Amino acid sequence: MPEQHDTVPEIQTFGRRARAARDRAGLTRAVAGGLVGRSAEWVKAIETGAIGMPRLPMLIRMATVYECDIADLTGDERITAATYTKAVHASLPAVKRALTTYQLTAGEDEPESAEVLAARVRQAWKLWHGDGDHRTRVAALLPDLLADAQRSVRAWEGAERRRVLVLQAQVYHLAQLYLAFQPEPELITMVGDRSMTAAQDADSPRAIAGAAWYMNHIYRDANTAAEARVELAEQAAALQRRDDPEGLARWGLLQLAAALSYAKTGRAGLAWRYWDRAKDAARQLGDGYAHPWLIFGRGIVDAYALDIHLDLVQPGKAVEAAATLDLSAVPSATRRARHLVEAARAYGMQQEGVAAVALLGKAYRASPETVRFSTHARRVLPEFAKAGPPTVREDARELTLALGLTA
Repeated sequence: MPEQHDTVPEIQTFGRRARAARDRAGLTRAVAGGLVGRSAEWVKAIETGAIGMPRLPMLIRMATVYECDIADLTGDERITAATYTKAVHASLPAVKRALTTYQLTAGEDEPESAEVLAARVRQAWKLWHGDGDHRTRVAALLPDLLADAQRSVRAWEGAERRRVLVLQAQVYHLAQLYLAFQPEPELITMVGDRSMTAAQDADSPRAIAGAAWYMNHIYRDANTAAEARVELAEQAAALQRRDDPEGLARWGLLQLAAALSYAKTGRAGLAWRYWDRAKDAARQLGDGYAHPWLIFGRGIVDAYALDIHLDLVQPGKAVEAAATLDLSAVPSATRRARHLVEAARAYGMQQEGVAAVALLGKAYRASPETVRFSTHARRVLPEFAKAGPPTVREDARELTLALGLTA
């Protein structure tokens, strides 16, 4: 008797409904993919059940393109706020208030020097990449960091001001990472723009590189500005010196940004061409190198190969990449957990629920808040708890409860 794999029931139902809606709209897969910002292969994978129901923003985009209601796509399946929207972190109001408060007066305290501010920013990065509840720990620092960086930028002049601007750009990067899984897309765009503005005002190629990397994430997540984000990465890369490790790392990171952008739009040849450039940069830096806060290195480049396969809708190759993935050299618990979630997504696409739940459990142990605020994990774990392989239902149920969801 052939081996049986338990599947999540919604996958096939959603695929059939999506195809019916596209047919009613009179759109080919290629045209539909272009209109929603994905490839024809992605549309096919959705309709055949190779990948599951996308996130709510993409559902809205598909419903708009197909000229139908979201209910026509989801059928009887209910999109609950707990699973398909982003969970709200307790500190979000405080961080939002800090981002929308402007330091228009000098204040009574002396402005912090670039040296003092740099030490605080380094500590915040260590907390973000460290073990435990990284989001909660960084959120406790962000309001004061945002305010103090703004005061220092206003107070200092010349070279000291430029150094502070470089640090302010990093503070905005931290804010963007904090907001990335929160229901505040406008704030994410705002801090991305502010970080780029600070980097340009500082006239710092290294700050511009970091800002371009994080702006690339904003555009990709929104499925917009495909050509613009590649152009931004290339322009920022051209500013980097490659005769020192940090400059080479920033250059390699921007090659990776371009690779991910091309993969998002289904352009496999260009995606792998730029990934090869990033891989070569990481190879030159050596196995033991990782950028102190961008974390660029060989482990990250290999991990993003998995993302490229997923965006190109190559689940089989994604699973092969996941099976050989070695994250031990990645000095960031949050990044390791993030790539473990992507590996779980790859196995889920192949209906290998045992591996998917095991990887989500491993990701949770590495960085609980990475999984707690993952839309993918919040969507699939309740389904695995109900209808996954019997050997992992209990594990899936425990993880579901740990995320604050109903099993």
